Amino acid sequence: MRLRPLAAMIAVSLLGAACSRTPPAPPPPPPQPVVTMIRSPLPAGARPGMMIPARLPDGRWATPNVGLSPSGTLWHLRAALNVAVLACHGAQQPEMVNRYNALLNTRKAVLANAQTALQQEYRATRGKEWEDAFDDQMTRLYNFFAQDFAHAGFCAAAQDALGAVALVPPEELGAFAAQRLPLLEQPFTDFFAAYDRWRSGMLVRAPDPVVAAPATIPIAG
Repeated sequence: MRLRPLAAMIAVSLLGAACSRTPPAPPPPPPQPVVTMIRSPLPAGARPGMMIPARLPDGRWATPNVGLSPSGTLWHLRAALNVAVLACHGAQQPEMVNRYNALLNTRKAVLANAQTALQQEYRATRGKEWEDAFDDQMTRLYNFFAQDFAHAGFCAAAQDALGAVALVPPEELGAFAAQRLPLLEQPFTDFFAAYDRWRSGMLVRAPDPVVAAPATIPIAG
């Protein structure tokens, strides 16, 4: 009887063991993160039952700044900045006042033309009652920007606008107003959206829990 060499027998034995071994199972997938949904919170400064502007079909809010002509946009920008320099108290107020006064002085003709053109629009649409309608709208506009629930965001946007307007050529002031007026209004419309989410009971993702850092024990030297 012919015997196989010992090395060949060991190799065959190892090969068979390798072929018969079951591969290890893949590791289990990581656990899915737990997402907790909560009711959208009542925004800071809000109160249940407060009135906010209606939502228009195009998604905008029915604020005093909707549907403006270029002249109206520029004049409403001036009004918003006027409210800001009166209402935004703090270290930044003196500089904001100086920049606002500089705007009135260096862009006097452009602003006067915007006011005249806007008043002509009211004359054309409101007839003999145009002046009362214009004054009522300006009161509504000033009251809108004076609402305190958006004070911090509005003041920051106004400060930024007043810092930038000095570099705008007179002929580009209308385009500047079209860009900046929505930014001045955004803190208010963001509030309206947040309040509407709360009022409708919309569910939002809960904030991730804050994990406290482990306490360190000082080592005595």
